[in-house]
Amino acid sequence: MDIAKVFRDAKVELSKVIFPTKTQVKQAYISVIVVVSAIAAFLALVDLVMSSIVSAILG
Repeated sequence: MDIAKVFRDAKVELSKVIFPTKTQVKQAYISVIVVVSAIAAFLALVDLVMSSIVSAILG
C-alpha cells in the first residue's frame, strides 16, 4: 500500500463531502440551543413539581 495513493484517495473522498454553509451551521446551532433550553426548562419544572410532592408527603 503506497502512502501517496492513500493521500490521493483521501483527497478524492474529501472532494465528495458537502460541507454546510454558514447559514446552515447558524440555523443548526440555534436549533440545538433552543431544544436544549426547552428540555432543561421542562426537566427543571418536573424536578420542582416532584420535589414539592415529596416534601408534601414527607413534611
